[in-house]
Amino acid sequence: MKFLKEEDGQTLVLVAAFMGLVAIGFLAFALDVGNLFRQKRMAQSAADAAAYAAAEEMAYNVSSNEQAAANAMAKLNGFDTTLAKNPATVTLTNSPTSGDFTGSAYVQATVSKPVSTVFLGAFSSKFANMTVSATAIAGGNKTSQTCVCLEGTNGETLNLSNGASLNASGCGVVDDSSSSNAVGVVGGSVLSGLTLGLVSSSWTSGANVNNGGSISSSMTIVQPISSQCNPTMPTAPTYSAASCLSDPGGSSSSFTAGPSSASGVICYKSLTIGANGSLPTLNPGTYVITTGSLHFLSGSGSQSNLGGNGVFFYLTGTANLVIDNGANINLVAGGNAENGGGTAPTVGNYNGIVIDQDASDTAAMSIQGGASAYMNGAIYAPSAAVTLGNGSSSNFKGGLVASSLTMNGGGSLTASATTNEGSLSYGSSPKLVQ
Repeated sequence: MKFLKEEDGQTLVLVAAFMGLVAIGFLAFALDVGNLFRQKRMAQSAADAAAYAAAEEMAYNVSSNEQAAANAMAKLNGFDTTLAKNPATVTLTNSPTSGDFTGSAYVQATVSKPVSTVFLGAFSSKFANMTVSATAIAGGNKTSQTCVCLEGTNGETLNLSNGASLNASGCGVVDDSSSSNAVGVVGGSVLSGLTLGLVSSSWTSGANVNNGGSISSSMTIVQPISSQCNPTMPTAPTYSAASCLSDPGGSSSSFTAGPSSASGVICYKSLTIGANGSLPTLNPGTYVITTGSLHFLSGSGSQSNLGGNGVFFYLTGTANLVIDNGANINLVAGGNAENGGGTAPTVGNYNGIVIDQDASDTAAMSIQGGASAYMNGAIYAPSAAVTLGNGSSSNFKGGLVASSLTMNGGGSLTASATTNEGSLSYGSSPKLVQ
């Protein structure tokens, strides 16, 4: 009887029982966490497969089959939408408007499924909702003509800030930089066009498009791409360096510049247009600038030059382009349409090109200070950093090729697809992008 009344050891029994319950709880928690991780991996596989299947149907223009194909692939990966109890759901979003991949070439699949729990169910619902998304590009051998081509391979080679606007009208922008900050659109700036092709696989819009900056929702972002920004450069015109003339345009007197015929070539060490209120006339033909600037100033009567139809400027050595404060220029490449109607005189192999800065010439180009520039023709400067800002407004009816482009201060640039600096192919077959 004394033994039965003894209370020694009762606490030990209680502690052992409590520890057993705790151990069972931790085991249940571990099982729940492990199961949730497993279900998440399955959900990601299901979302990937569903997005890819929907993208295939989109590529073949069979939109009515997208949902069925996505459901079937999700089911093969453990997410069955036909179950009577706790079925999975597959939601497709064509042309997503948010995220890193937006536009008509993309489809996003989001899969969701209730997952039963043991330990977690004691505190809330015995089901946890597992939701995962994936995005695929549709493909279908789509192409976009390139009209802004940036050939710098490192760093930020396209920067829009402080209200700048770049519009690739009916064409696309290709950026060859492999850096994660290749394209930056900030401070209320806008980038628009058909496509933005990026060599970089690490660039994201979340990290680079912010502070009020935006990329048009209709602009398809394609990445990563192989370098497609490599238009064929024209051959250099033949000229005699020894016969290059000094700059005739530094005085206030008006003058006529250029060769005597559209098929002719003239060489200047530098050429200043519109200095000191002058209003020079630019004859059609080929102009070679070897050491100084092709420099446009404000001119007279709200214009910097007369003529300018059927011109081709070739910049070499250390020559560069400077369009200055208040300049208002009008240049039309050989064979292109003139502003007032008609066609500019032809200049042989250089038709369609208004300015070509030789690839060995790394001097920067500058369009600044409220300048207004109309150029009907391509501008090639594959090794030059181009800056456009401070309210400048430029309309390029043709392509722009540069090493980099920086736009700020409300500067605006419209490039159009009258010349093709390389067709960007995207989506030759469906593929996952996110």
